[in-house]
Amino acid sequence: MLLAITVHEYAHARAAYHFGDATAKWQGRLSLNPLRHLDPIGTITLILFGFGWAKPVPVNPYNFHDYRKGMLWVSFAGPLANFALAFAGLFFLYLPLRLGYVWGFYLQFMETLAVFNILLGIFNLLPLPPLDGSKVLAALAPESAGRFYRQIEPYAPVLLMLLIFSGVTGRIIIPLFRYVYNGMAGLVLMILGLF
Repeated sequence: MLLAITVHEYAHARAAYHFGDATAKWQGRLSLNPLRHLDPIGTITLILFGFGWAKPVPVNPYNFHDYRKGMLWVSFAGPLANFALAFAGLFFLYLPLRLGYVWGFYLQFMETLAVFNILLGIFNLLPLPPLDGSKVLAALAPESAGRFYRQIEPYAPVLLMLLIFSGVTGRIIIPLFRYVYNGMAGLVLMILGLF
């Protein structure tokens, strides 16, 4: 989970820098050092409850060369990085099998890496503030949607917690997880000639 969160936040910072905003770089967030991204309370809740968060990457979209395009790709960069890391995890999960080797802990690590990253990527794409999906949707939608999201943003964390603890997010994420996991695993197996 620590690796998934670090890569996620680093990808946001890297994308923001690419599109012209150096705010994250100036604050030391353009780094793969997990300590730069950990939020103290989010880390404690992750340890205690299995659910946590990192410090949001500071972004000033007014520095972007193209505001809408910058917001879209900076918001999408974190989940995309998680999906890329999940794909790598699945590739290195099945590669030893292709070569005729089986290592218990190694295989378990790669499987867990893939699972956590797919779950984190899908969760962050939910279109509810402050998640990345709301910013992706706002960048693609008309300005009225952006205004709507700004209006509900103060209440969104409470709404998000209610959706998580009521099980609604699970009913959305689990079917999507199965679809993404099976699709990625199938692609990896085809690449390795195991399918």
